[in-house]
Amino acid sequence: MKVLLVGVGGVGEAIAAIAKPRAWVEQMVLADYNVKRAREVQKKLRQNKRFPVEFIDASKKSDIVKLAKKYKVDLVMNAVDPVFNEQIFDAAYAVGATYMDMAMTLSAPHKTDPFNKPGVKLGDYQFKKAKDWQKKKLLAVVGCGVEPGMADVFARYAQDHLFDEIEEIGIRDGANISIEGYEFAPNFSIWTTIEECLNPPVVWEEGKGWFTTVPFSEPETFDFPEIGPVEVVNVEHEEVLLVPRWVKTKRVTFKYGLGDQFIGVLKTLHMLGLDNKEKINVKGVKVAPRDVVAACLPDPAYLGDKMSGKTCAGTWVKGKKDGKERQVYLYQLADNAECMKKWGCQAVVAQTAFNAVIGMDLIEHGVWKGVGVLGPEAFPPEPFMEKMAEYGFPYGIKEM
Repeated sequence: MKVLLVGVGGVGEAIAAIAKPRAWVEQMVLADYNVKRAREVQKKLRQNKRFPVEFIDASKKSDIVKLAKKYKVDLVMNAVDPVFNEQIFDAAYAVGATYMDMAMTLSAPHKTDPFNKPGVKLGDYQFKKAKDWQKKKLLAVVGCGVEPGMADVFARYAQDHLFDEIEEIGIRDGANISIEGYEFAPNFSIWTTIEECLNPPVVWEEGKGWFTTVPFSEPETFDFPEIGPVEVVNVEHEEVLLVPRWVKTKRVTFKYGLGDQFIGVLKTLHMLGLDNKEKINVKGVKVAPRDVVAACLPDPAYLGDKMSGKTCAGTWVKGKKDGKERQVYLYQLADNAECMKKWGCQAVVAQTAFNAVIGMDLIEHGVWKGVGVLGPEAFPPEPFMEKMAEYGFPYGIKEM
């Protein structure tokens, strides 16, 4: 398989590192706006011909098309902030390549009632074009990271093997990771973090469909394996838009353990307008406030050696099996020290990246196949979960 990797930040580097030992990866083009960063990753990989570096402007569909054609790629892997998703998605379609991302096209709040009704939902742009992909017999796999991605696979597995009837599927994410030397340093893209945490969270219910709530709503305490109790709150996330399309349940939620300090910082950014992604005039220079915030904070790709602790991502499922009430949590626990030792990448980005590589593996070998725009839960879950331990990220199942 030949892959055009668009974006060589923290997750992009981890994708390349995890893909490197896999013989089926014939070539992976490291394409980034920051060529210096791409060359740093290439140097670590020590296989320049197999991992060539190219400049790319992900805001320009023509740039993506040009590189995809130059290298005759089979798959376009989107590993940049989702603000560029539309261009990358459309470029893959234009060249006839398989497409994969880890976060779907962006949402836009309802204009008059944002905390009750969804406006443009995550992935709406992509699903509206699903018939075009079907007609062209092309495959776009959307949301194939850890959350969304692995969590969606777990939801499908729970339906197929663990339950006769599902009442609720809730993605639950918590960690005890600390970062030495920083009072505030997100371990993932702050641009994406602001987007998903400050947008109205989406919930899905049978008979009601998708609706929204206020940010950080419905707090609850969830007991994570090897981490312990963490308060989690509603956050906008793709699983809520994906899971109900393929898994039968009565309710779907996503809750994230952010912590009081993190929530306080996000609320302050919003209050000051620093979460704005639209450019404003600052002394004759056009700049987006959110880009300034991102530039002021440390790059998560370089924080691995300062991080310690574990992160847990997974899917809590409540329902019935053989007439009896049941609750389980299917999860993956990543230790930062182990990820740094094995991949040279911090835990949060490595835990995201491995899922995309497994997805590519299954597509390359004809195990996952289809046409149109599909989420991970549209495919059989067993082959994916069987490969998790092989890739160094075994899953667990906890009876609640």
